Amino acid sequence: MFSTGQLIFGILFFIAFAIVIGFQYRKDLLLHKKYYKGTIWVLIAFIGFIGMIAAIKFVFM
Repeated sequence: MFSTGQLIFGILFFIAFAIVIGFQYRKDLLLHKKYYKGTIWVLIAFIGFIGMIAAIKFVFM
């Protein structure tokens, strides 16, 4: 399906991409902590809302 060269390129690209993304995340970590305080509550509310919709669906179906 893929040639050997394509597989090697894909693997190397994935490794390089993961390294760059990890480096950039660590570089921006202090800014994220400063500007995005309290966003965990938004995530909890969203998960709770989805859970509530699922519960209603299973109770009334």
